Amino acid sequence: MIADSTRTEELPIYESLIRERGDVVEEARVVAEETQHQLTQALNGVAPAPQDTGAQ
Repeated sequence: MIADSTRTEELPIYESLIRERGDVVEEARVVAEETQHQLTQALNGVAPAPQDTGAQ
């Protein structure tokens, strides 16, 4: 188990990485929630709304 003081010392590094690279964990959570919502709609027979992917 990691002591609380060790976790506190690591937070600035983690926050710095998030600023530099983005919060990949949060992005994955959002995509997972969107996918779950889409699958729920599909299983309920609801047609998904068209999405603009930005691709041309």
